[in-house]
Amino acid sequence: MSLLGGRKDGDSRRSGIVTVLDVGSNKVCCIVAMLKPAADSQLLRARTHQARVIGIGHQKSQGVKSGVVVDLDRAEHAVRLAVDAAERMAGLTVDSLIVNLTAGRLKSQTFSATINLGGHEASAGDIKRVLAAGAKQALRAEREVVHALPVAFSLDAERGVRDPSGMVGETLGVDMHVLTGDAAPLRNLELCINRSHLSVERMVATPYASGLAALVDDELEMGAACIDMGGGTTTISVFADGKFVHADAIPIGGNHVTMDMAKGLSTRLEDAERLKVMHGSALPGSSDDRDLVTIQPIGADETDVPLQVPRSVMTRIIRARIEETLEILRDRLNKSGYGNAVGKRVVLTGGASQLAGLPEAARRILGRNVRIGRPLGVAGLPEAAKGPAFAAAVGLLIYPQVASFEINQLHNISRFRMTGTGGKLHRMSQWLKDSF
Repeated sequence: MSLLGGRKDGDSRRSGIVTVLDVGSNKVCCIVAMLKPAADSQLLRARTHQARVIGIGHQKSQGVKSGVVVDLDRAEHAVRLAVDAAERMAGLTVDSLIVNLTAGRLKSQTFSATINLGGHEASAGDIKRVLAAGAKQALRAEREVVHALPVAFSLDAERGVRDPSGMVGETLGVDMHVLTGDAAPLRNLELCINRSHLSVERMVATPYASGLAALVDDELEMGAACIDMGGGTTTISVFADGKFVHADAIPIGGNHVTMDMAKGLSTRLEDAERLKVMHGSALPGSSDDRDLVTIQPIGADETDVPLQVPRSVMTRIIRARIEETLEILRDRLNKSGYGNAVGKRVVLTGGASQLAGLPEAARRILGRNVRIGRPLGVAGLPEAAKGPAFAAAVGLLIYPQVASFEINQLHNISRFRMTGTGGKLHRMSQWLKDSF
């Protein structure tokens, strides 16, 4: 098997059921899917399995703000409802899930480690040792390792080795991308899920999941960025040479646009949200000054006359927040050192990316080609779940297929020192280990 996410022999790949949970600031979505070994495909070559959705449940999120659990009881209630709906539709009971993670001030770092081979062939044990040495450098107090992924191996002075198994050399080195997050938000998210009598199989960073779902193979290889614009947070992931090499997150999302509108127009939050969806745009239009929008002021009763406001007033409020968010992302991307790796390719996902005029605004500010990314290569999704808002949830289904190496080799290193489950092996966990 290729170490960086390749295939096993066909006979060792098995079918199985995987359950994923996307806990966002706006919605909680649970998907139960059947993964079957895939036939060779030219379009999405990295995928080892085909996913068919057999159960889906989504619920308005409660008790979660900017990806952080702020009210355990309400968040637990939303999780229970979403999982229950997915279980009923799939006709089975879920015991453990793969969950996405947005909170905890995600931070990407690159570590290098080398071990001495003494002229021998590199064995699986040697590779395990060098990965452990790389990941251990990232274990800091109050931070948890979310992902520890090999980007490239080196043998002696030769860099860029994809799979060192069986190769001969004096020293084996690895460059690793390690993504860490604050411990407390991670533990609280797991606690919320444990209280629903479920266990967390694996936590996957939202930017990684969204990129896996929305980017095509050529984008992964040549280098691209995926910007996931959610309700409470916006995350960015960078992929190059088929690997996940960088991630970042800012606590600004679509809800902040709604809040700005509610304050600026002095209207209720739900009215502001409706206006944003129906009439909102990140681009000024030629007739904005003439077009009037009807606004219900806060505290008005049925007898009061609604206000008429030019659409240009609303567009200005939206533009200010959207441009600020995109400028922060542009600066973060340039500072990260991966601006060149991304080239001209940016894909927008997440519910807030559906705002009219957003791709054009992103093209102008980021100075790159921008497209809206929808979840690719998953069968059985209902029509309502085929949009960019569901990219992270679908990416969680793809994660075990492309991250086989991380699951097999790094399970012991990056397993969370968490409350509740303590790393107990469940049926799904065993299947993930056996099948990938």
